[in-house]
Amino acid sequence: IIMQKRKLKKVKQEYFHQHGGLLLFDKMKSEKGLAFNVFSEAELIHATDNFDSSRILGIGGHGTVYKGILKNMPVAIKRCAIVDERQKKEFGQEMLILSQINHKNIVKLLGCCLEVEVPILVYEFVLNGTLFELIHGKNQALQISFSILLRIAHEAAEGLNFLHSYASPPIIHGDVKTSNILLDDNYMAKVSDFGASILAPSDKAQFVTMVQGTCGYLDPEYMQTCQLTDKSDVYSFGVILLEILTGQLPLKLEGSEKQRSLSLIFLSAMKDNNLDSVLVSHVKGQESMELLRGLADLAKNCLDMCGENRPSMKEVADELNRLRKLSLHPWAQLDVETDAENLLGEESTSGYEIELSGSRQVAHMQRATCRNLGSKR
Repeated sequence: IIMQKRKLKKVKQEYFHQHGGLLLFDKMKSEKGLAFNVFSEAELIHATDNFDSSRILGIGGHGTVYKGILKNMPVAIKRCAIVDERQKKEFGQEMLILSQINHKNIVKLLGCCLEVEVPILVYEFVLNGTLFELIHGKNQALQISFSILLRIAHEAAEGLNFLHSYASPPIIHGDVKTSNILLDDNYMAKVSDFGASILAPSDKAQFVTMVQGTCGYLDPEYMQTCQLTDKSDVYSFGVILLEILTGQLPLKLEGSEKQRSLSLIFLSAMKDNNLDSVLVSHVKGQESMELLRGLADLAKNCLDMCGENRPSMKEVADELNRLRKLSLHPWAQLDVETDAENLLGEESTSGYEIELSGSRQVAHMQRATCRNLGSKR
């Protein structure tokens, strides 16, 4: 028994070294403010009742997620799928970078366990399901307003923009989809599941990676070149916008190729100037066609077959913010241009620019109405 324990301890130490555990510990010592924990395997076994099947929150291509309790706090514990040797060597460095990401629209990585063959990750627990469930599943979008769906999309775009533009080095998510956008108790979006993520490569030799992601969301350019870029995330986000607009799944198993792919159905409708035919009925009833066309044009730009022609996530987030203003304040009459260049340009400088708030907006509108009535008299 003593020999077996020694052998097990040695194996755990080897795994710990392989996954960059010493690098993590050194960094944590030098930066005492680094809010990141390295958990033992025993701690996580206890937290999940030995990874009991009743604790499973979800199963995906990159691992299984369990609900656990650590220090009286609910957490999401992810047992990753098998990783290759390159990923094992870079794991510690990547965990350091992910642990320092602090954004309200990104699920916070709390720590990891490195003394196992495949690293285990510990995230904050987000309890209100996913955007996928809100649109297609048990929480059906019919019960929630379009303006809230638009806000969730905007928040997710802000999270991805942070990964692309403000993380150092930039992080490409690699598997953007509605089931990876979690919702907290206030239905705030939190981008999750970085199992397919890669750090932005510093040279072309690092650029080729294995094809990964989810069918229906995959960038066609990536499928041809195996080069994952920030514009691959933009394409996948375009599919999310289609799900919000149409209420349909990104991929169907029946019908011809064009009938199976939501992207192809949508692009064909846009080409024929027949957007109305693909919009879900409750969306048409809630919002003006001006706003819906603006969102459809944004989705169309995200789905451009050439990655260079797609907008950046910052441009997508900015445009969604502008469209949200139109949804919340329809009297503002923001000019939603359908031209691709104008679509992602500067915000409208309409006379009713939304800088007033609450009662001041109402008072402003009332004064304008009174002046109009006076001039008519």
